[in-house]
Amino acid sequence: MSKMAVVPGSFDPITYGHLDIITRGASIFSEVYVVVLNNSSKNPLFSVEERVKLIQEVTAHLPNVKVETFSGLLMDYAQNVGASAIIRGLRAVSDFEYEMQITSMNRVLNDEIETFFIMTKNQYSFLSSSIVKEVAKYGGNIGELVPPQVETALKEKYKHQQ
Repeated sequence: MSKMAVVPGSFDPITYGHLDIITRGASIFSEVYVVVLNNSSKNPLFSVEERVKLIQEVTAHLPNVKVETFSGLLMDYAQNVGASAIIRGLRAVSDFEYEMQITSMNRVLNDEIETFFIMTKNQYSFLSSSIVKEVAKYGGNIGELVPPQVETALKEKYKHQQ
C-alpha cells in the first residue's frame, strides 16, 4: 500500500535541518510532498519560486520527493493529494507547544490525516532559517548549515542588498 506524506514549511531558505527531516521522511513514506506554504504573516527573503527551485535541487537525489506550493489550509492540500500523514520536525521542547496547537487544529479540520513528529538530529537542534539568514547577512560561514546551492543563493541575495 502506497503511503503519502506532506512536509510543510516556509523553507526560507531550506537548511540541513529541513533536509534531515525530509530525507528521513522519504525513507519511511513511499511518496513525500515538500510543500512551500505561502505564509502571508512572514516577509520572506526568497520568492516562493526561488524556494521551490532550491528545494528541488537539494532533494534531486530523493526520487520519491516532489516539491510544490500551496496557499490555504494545509489539511485541504493534504486531502487533495491523497496524503495520509503530515511530517513535522521538532528541534527542541520549545517547538512542541506550538506544534501541538497546530496538530490539534489540523485534527479538527481532518482527523483522518495523522501528524508524525521527527526529532531533528542533535547537530541541527539549534538551526533555523532565521539564524542562517542572520549569519549570512553579515558574511559568516554557513557552509555547515545549508547545502552549497543555498549558500550561494544567500550570498547572492545579500550581495545585492548591501
